[in-house]
Amino acid sequence: MTITPPALSVFETLESEVRSYCRGWPAVFDRAQGARLTDEDGHSYLDFFAGAGSLNYGHNNPVLKRALIDYIERDGITHGLDMATTAKRAFLETFQNVVLRPRDLPYKVMFPGPTGTNAVEAALKLARKVKGRESVVSFTNAFHGMSLGSLAVTGNAFKRAGAGIPLVHGTPMPFDNYFDGQVPDFLWFERLLEDQGSGLNHPAAVIVETVQGEGGINVARAEWLRALQDLCHRQDMLLIVDDIQMGCGRTGGFFSFEEAGITPDIVTLSKSISGYGLPMSLCLFKPELDVWEPGEHNGTFRGNNPAFVTAAAALDAYWADGQMEKQTLARGEQVEQTMLAICGEHDSARFRGRGLVWGLEFDDPARASAVCARAFQLGLLLETSGPQSEVVKLLPPLTITPEELDEGLRTLARAVRETA
Repeated sequence: MTITPPALSVFETLESEVRSYCRGWPAVFDRAQGARLTDEDGHSYLDFFAGAGSLNYGHNNPVLKRALIDYIERDGITHGLDMATTAKRAFLETFQNVVLRPRDLPYKVMFPGPTGTNAVEAALKLARKVKGRESVVSFTNAFHGMSLGSLAVTGNAFKRAGAGIPLVHGTPMPFDNYFDGQVPDFLWFERLLEDQGSGLNHPAAVIVETVQGEGGINVARAEWLRALQDLCHRQDMLLIVDDIQMGCGRTGGFFSFEEAGITPDIVTLSKSISGYGLPMSLCLFKPELDVWEPGEHNGTFRGNNPAFVTAAAALDAYWADGQMEKQTLARGEQVEQTMLAICGEHDSARFRGRGLVWGLEFDDPARASAVCARAFQLGLLLETSGPQSEVVKLLPPLTITPEELDEGLRTLARAVRETA
């Protein structure tokens, strides 16, 4: 397939220079279904991006689309702030029965606003309110959002610089394997906590991604996460798991922390929680942490009722019988076999991942961007991640068929060979 870049005149002349994804994928997309997008010229692309993890169930999933259309056609509530609505009730009951109760999770549910960074801001604010302390510990290569509080616990220097002001009350610590196994886990962190001369203000909380997506697909070991939870308990710190990109089944279980057997104090969800790509986020926390005053944290678009409808439909369709986790893990094994073959052929490449999130890292950071560019020419959408964009990131829909997954993996292997 030969793709001719379109004339992007109005995008180039009117839209801000801040735009990014459209630069790597110079096409004007028009339709999408399942794991494929089609541009206005009729070219088809296999999607290994999935709306940055917002489309775990694919584009225009027919089950979710039907529920949404039916709701709109009966003039269901669209904008509801935090009013009680039938759509919100249906979502809360489904979330409780399908997700929380089977996992024995006691969480209260907060609707903080439509985006992931809204959920993170709420989590940070709540932790500080509960503990009466300001400092929050995050980890090297973390990404938690683009608003100021979230940026303060984000590691990427380029994104932090965009704030334009000092980012305070956040302290970075080494993520799992940051020192290539040469330093015992949490040696530095615990020493600082116990040393009255360290200069570290005692943190209210620790925020962590179990798999760092934007940071380069860095996968925390289950034992590291368990040790982190134990440290938090011993040192009177709340544990916040940011599951915005890795939750909703991306790593296998509905929550990415399930494999480690931990129960975070606070969990943030967004991206695929609506199931359809509609803006929605949740902040979950243990009942004893629910110290909010009415209206103390709010947002105009925290009551996106169409998102509640598709979210409930997604839970009913994909999480009521336990099959989605098994399917995702099976698809993950399919990816891993291809990654092994690619790295066996190219000794400058390494891979890592869980479930259906994988990263292919190259010694030459520029190689990852070249692979993604060639993959686009071949009809496959991929993005890079990592502090130097040195990792090719695979994030296909969880509903992708084995045949589509194989097609995309073959295209990836070809792109790697042709950029060697």
